[in-house]
Amino acid sequence: MKTIKTFMLMSVMTLILLFFGNLLGGRSGMTIALIFSFGMNFFSYWFSDRMVLAMYRAQPLERDNKVYQITERIARNVDLPMPKVYIINQSQPNAFATGRNPKNAAVAVTRGLLEILDDNELAGVIGHELGHVNNRDILIGTIAASMAGAISYLASMARWAAIFGGGRRDDDEGGNPIALIATAILAPLAAALVQMAISRTREYKADEYGAKAAGNALYLARALRKLEMWSKNIPFKANPATSHMFIVSPLSGEGMANLFSTHPSTAERIKRLEEMAERGF
Repeated sequence: MKTIKTFMLMSVMTLILLFFGNLLGGRSGMTIALIFSFGMNFFSYWFSDRMVLAMYRAQPLERDNKVYQITERIARNVDLPMPKVYIINQSQPNAFATGRNPKNAAVAVTRGLLEILDDNELAGVIGHELGHVNNRDILIGTIAASMAGAISYLASMARWAAIFGGGRRDDDEGGNPIALIATAILAPLAAALVQMAISRTREYKADEYGAKAAGNALYLARALRKLEMWSKNIPFKANPATSHMFIVSPLSGEGMANLFSTHPSTAERIKRLEEMAERGF
């Protein structure tokens, strides 16, 4: 069911992109929008993992490190290739996975994560990240982020088109400037909400996978409870474009900000994990 939901949300994102292309240039605009999106996705597919690891100055861990050994054990148990393992010198406890496929995956944890979690809780977090790897969430998230970026770029073009006389279509009819401005404002918002819905759907699946991989749903539940508490008190200068990758949002914000969070409620995630444990898992 979650896979169908993700497919539908990706379809909505594609329709928004095509609508913008059509608004700005008719059929030729739609073609340009698709080419632009494919180009961004191609670049993200091959290079996004190196970029994000470099962005956070992640350093590789050796085999004698505890995190490496836990990752190796869990990857072997779930029959996944051993990912590269990195550490980020940040005091906020957090983690993320990246890479275009399971054979080229990487898991990164912050220094703060190692300071507050025991081995079982750490196993739950690593299992969650390997869930993203197994479910190809990294690729899906990258595509969604790229398409959202393309829509934002086209929205900017629409605003300029409205300022300088409206869009032009294949039949050379001028576009309505008010419609262009309204669409330029609303379409990126819609794209962002769809991207967040995709990310939230994938987080639940990764939680379930991580609970099974670690051997006890309560391990990850305890880890999430600690991460939620500490992440609110310790700042992390994270790039908003990569916030969807982390196990809990590295960005602070409450109230209306939660509407635009790429993560579901941590309390709801913990509740689902505890229900798994009650069912005897």
